[in-house]
Amino acid sequence: MSSDKPTDFIREIITEDLKAGKYDSRVHTRFPPEPNGYLHIGHAKSIYLNFGVAEEFNGLCNLRFDDTNPAKEEVEYVESIKEDVKWLGFDWQDREYYASDYFEKMYEYAVELIKKGKAYVCDLNADEIREYRGTLTESGKESPYRNRTVEENIELFEKMRKGGLPDGSRTLRAKIDMKSGNINMRDPVMFRILRAEHHRTGNKWCIYPMYDYAHCVSDSIEGITHSICTLEFEDHRPLYDWFLDNLGVYHPQQIEFARLNLSYTVLSKRKLIQLVQEGHVRGWDDPRMPTISGIRKRGYTPEAIRNFCERIGVAKRDSLVDMALLEYCIREDLNKSAQRVMAVLKPLKVVITNYPENQTEELEAINNPEDESMGKRKVPFSRILYIERDDFREDPPKEFFRLAPGREVRLRYAYYIKCVDVIKDKNTGEITELHCTYDPATRGGDSPDKRKVKATLHWVSASHALEAEARLYDYLFTKHVPGEESGDFKTDLNPKSLEVLKQCFVEPFIADAKAGDRFQFERQGYFCVDRDSTKEKPVFNRTVTLRDTWAKIEKSQKKS
Repeated sequence: MSSDKPTDFIREIITEDLKAGKYDSRVHTRFPPEPNGYLHIGHAKSIYLNFGVAEEFNGLCNLRFDDTNPAKEEVEYVESIKEDVKWLGFDWQDREYYASDYFEKMYEYAVELIKKGKAYVCDLNADEIREYRGTLTESGKESPYRNRTVEENIELFEKMRKGGLPDGSRTLRAKIDMKSGNINMRDPVMFRILRAEHHRTGNKWCIYPMYDYAHCVSDSIEGITHSICTLEFEDHRPLYDWFLDNLGVYHPQQIEFARLNLSYTVLSKRKLIQLVQEGHVRGWDDPRMPTISGIRKRGYTPEAIRNFCERIGVAKRDSLVDMALLEYCIREDLNKSAQRVMAVLKPLKVVITNYPENQTEELEAINNPEDESMGKRKVPFSRILYIERDDFREDPPKEFFRLAPGREVRLRYAYYIKCVDVIKDKNTGEITELHCTYDPATRGGDSPDKRKVKATLHWVSASHALEAEARLYDYLFTKHVPGEESGDFKTDLNPKSLEVLKQCFVEPFIADAKAGDRFQFERQGYFCVDRDSTKEKPVFNRTVTLRDTWAKIEKSQKKS
């Protein structure tokens, strides 16, 4: 293991296992998603952990789909999951597996447990099983079908498999202990009857294994050494162990860690499905969604996500991670890698009255001050420009240092300009354009007489700029923990989570930008070219603003 890699209790367990020669000194993990929805950033933490640990210890990591519920699973989800894992930078090589690969073996193992008197066919329906199971404070009651003979159970189980019984009429249950303090051990269901076409096995099966049973058997078959799960499976570990011990098969070690909880968002698959199905967002890949496909479309980078996962680390207790940390990681990466350009999102026309009418010149601009290898570019300058409407105030407050009547400011890479006149619409009184003068001696943005200005504005040349659309995304929810106060997370949806600006202008340098290309719009934030973009009308998604809350938090913590 590399010394510069992070350490945590999981890595410490693995290190000790390797020292002891456990599992023949192998490390073999797996990422086991259910193909019933799109992956979200919480899954990214698990992907990073499972694949990362395997890589650090020179081991292997499988991609295994837990496809045991065909009623909710689709090939679309399988393909999206594979795309997401690859985008994050991980490769399962030839180790792509499915729980459905092992259905026959799972059936055979179930028959073995029946023969050992460890499993039985039960006639209770789902509600009755729940009633018989008891509560956290009251023991459960044994099913009246618990003591069927081995022969009868085998006959009924075979009949379940062959489709001779209606859906929901029977289940196969493990015979453990209805008085156990752990509810998961109170005769859990192993197989249920479900007639639904499976995306891989078609209609071959009408009984399907439950997760707890399928998960441990799949781990065993694949020779997994460390079965890393989220904390909610801690109470399921005794059942994981029970199945493998009573089958007498190879036994991996289950280890639990705290899942990711992120402020201003929800990471429950059930809630994300609601958002999509009820039309609160524009699909699974809406850039406001915490899905990996959504954050990819928004312009997040895999490097930033991996850095985020490393920063939050691995813990044994649940906690809430501030969205500001994720945004900090995005900015930190894009600050180094994103091309700087100028874009005006809410344009205000500026006419430089003393600049020659038909003249155009090219000014030199730096592509990224953090990386000199990215070089420089030429920016066209002409008599008519656009600046940001918010960069002008006719009657400026005391702390406003940008453009105002009679005031001089610097145009980025260009000249000093001074506002000499304000033109308004006669009917509405709205400001339609500004008339300014420029100082030719300040070319490049510096004054030979060393006079100072208090603001530098970005701009674009009106005759050269590309008209574009900008989609300004904000948090999907207004509260730190959606639904904490009201009990309904949807009451905290942010009505201003998306603002679409139809008439923006960007410098011509990015005319050939492709979907997925990322830029820093100077003074505005980081933006990504959307898939809806065309050469005639580029479309940009705001990835993140330039505001850096987390850096301020870190700075204040260091001071204290």
